[in-house]
Amino acid sequence: MHNFAHIFDQYDWDQTKKSIYAKTSADVERALASDKRTLEDFKSLISPAASPYLEKMAQISQQLTRKRFGKVIQMYVPLYLSNECNNICTYCGFSYDNKVRRKTLSAIEIMQEVMVIKAMGFDHVLLVTGEDNQHVHVDYFKMVLELIRPYFSHISIEVQPLDTADYEQLKPYGLNTVLVYQETYHREDYKKHHPKGKKSNFGYRLDTPDRLGASEIHKMGLGVLIGLEDWRTDCFFTALHLDYLEKRYWQSRYSISFPRLRPFSGGMEPKVEMSDRELVQLICAYRLFNEEVELSISTRETPEFRNHIINLGITAMSAGSKTNPGGYAVAPESLEQFEISDERSAAEIAAMISAQGYEPIWKDWDNCLTH
Repeated sequence: MHNFAHIFDQYDWDQTKKSIYAKTSADVERALASDKRTLEDFKSLISPAASPYLEKMAQISQQLTRKRFGKVIQMYVPLYLSNECNNICTYCGFSYDNKVRRKTLSAIEIMQEVMVIKAMGFDHVLLVTGEDNQHVHVDYFKMVLELIRPYFSHISIEVQPLDTADYEQLKPYGLNTVLVYQETYHREDYKKHHPKGKKSNFGYRLDTPDRLGASEIHKMGLGVLIGLEDWRTDCFFTALHLDYLEKRYWQSRYSISFPRLRPFSGGMEPKVEMSDRELVQLICAYRLFNEEVELSISTRETPEFRNHIINLGITAMSAGSKTNPGGYAVAPESLEQFEISDERSAAEIAAMISAQGYEPIWKDWDNCLTH
């Protein structure tokens, strides 16, 4: 069976990077003028040559987003279940070599967290754990899904990559969406950032969206950790991956996230800094490349940036987030995965969205649009 790895192996990182940086203003103008943009056009739109065209890109991005999604922003909240982790990752507060108190929420604690989250208004929850098959395994996920399913219309998970059979087992329990970030598509440097644990297996992680596609999951989320490597090259490979998945597993829907490296306890400095302006360019480039993909922004970003990005192409936004297990009710002082930047409450974010003439959607909008 052909999978994404077959396509990925045909590309060389350095040559791809060179071709992006070689793009000219003529390439950018051609991409802007086109109706159906190719992967080569995407390279042009994320290239340094596109920087002077940001205004134009933002206008088109806004039009395309409104045409497909209307003036709505999907609201979701992360619920961190566990900071147990068997991996060493150079950039993460949960890393195995961080000597910190570990915590995995019990059923009673999960319900305490759910009550706080429901009181905030959320109907879409993202379950997050470290990667630890001893403490957070398929049976634990089944227990959690069964417990919280009556309270949420949309449940996403961001946990360790699982096998196809595992995803198939979880679907009947109410699992809608799985997020799995490659972190970086730079094979050699991936090893540097993930020296120990199951996550160090680059190929297994790269194949995860194929396993999700095979299990006919409703939606999958892709992305890289911006700051580990050259962001333009990494994001080209994300677009390549998205393009392949949409053609192959056309029944599933897709989202892209833009996590920029944030400080954490023990912190690693980003190898590459990405400016706010460049992040706007990237978000618009994705929208121009793909009108259907959902684009999500988290509380890693500053309030000013998040206010500004509402009408430029983003379709989903987290709010009121805690990045530690039990952060809402049970154990507010437990270890965070990373520091958040936008600390406004969910109500404040909703009011900000409304003030810009957009509607905050608390349910999954599939339901809103079809019922």
